Amino acid sequence: MTNYDVAVVGGSFAGLSAAVPLARSLRSVLVVDAGQPRNAPAEGAHNVLGHEGIAPRELLAAGRREAEGYGVEIREGEVATVRREGDGFVLTLSDGSTATARRLLLATGLVDELPDVPGLAEHWGTSVLHCPFCHGWEVRGKRIGVLATDPAAVHQALMFRQLSPHVTVLQHTVADFEAEDWEQLAAVGVEVVSGEVLRVVGEDGALRAVELAGGHAVGLDALVVAPRFVARGELYEQLGGTLTEGPRGRFIEAGPMGRTALPGVWVAGNAGNLMASVVPSMSEGMYAGSAIHGDLMMADVERAVRERAAA
Repeated sequence: MTNYDVAVVGGSFAGLSAAVPLARSLRSVLVVDAGQPRNAPAEGAHNVLGHEGIAPRELLAAGRREAEGYGVEIREGEVATVRREGDGFVLTLSDGSTATARRLLLATGLVDELPDVPGLAEHWGTSVLHCPFCHGWEVRGKRIGVLATDPAAVHQALMFRQLSPHVTVLQHTVADFEAEDWEQLAAVGVEVVSGEVLRVVGEDGALRAVELAGGHAVGLDALVVAPRFVARGELYEQLGGTLTEGPRGRFIEAGPMGRTALPGVWVAGNAGNLMASVVPSMSEGMYAGSAIHGDLMMADVERAVRERAAA
């Protein structure tokens, strides 16, 4: 068993961004990473100043090198269980090894639960999208469909209309929209097609069309969806925490700097912020790492004060 000041579960953008300031403050840090970054299917990470379009895994590899350069230990694998012991935590990894840490940061990310449409998942992150800021430029001017699973699809359609004049709302499982929604869509030239989408059709790895009930097909180059976001919160629940249900999914609720309701437990990135992209995740990780260092520092100072008084 190895002892650390901080254990970080998740070695993507939030987790590594927390590990670096901690290690630069001479804290011993363990990062456990399952190697499953949410944006792995994407060809490039966007809106990352100075690194526009960089492959996500290339950016993570650079972050790993930086973290390890400051002494961060990175282990491949998953944390199977975690339990509280005294003022710290005991982690058991998937390979059976264990580690203890005084503080715990959950940077475990989330799972995108996609609409149940055959063929859709195969194109996720390439031509099946959800964020106009992350992927909109790449589909500018193309035929873009918006799969309506709730009324918020109208907002998505209006956002993507800025990027292309060829936007179609596929009504799918939404029976009707508000009168104001219809007016807005008509005013900017967004077509609405009724009928449930039965499957996504692709060719040579690229999305080509969607097939509707009744046999009608709509030719498309990209399809916009609204996933349900579910934080990977199993470890938080093992420690007695409860995930919060929001309009777009379940997440670990936290206060400023990522401190959760559980003593000694912080969260950063998509596990606590369902809408965070690469840069916000990095920022949240950096803030959480700084806050954890400050918390450890004050615990050490308070112990030193008690020991001095007892001497």
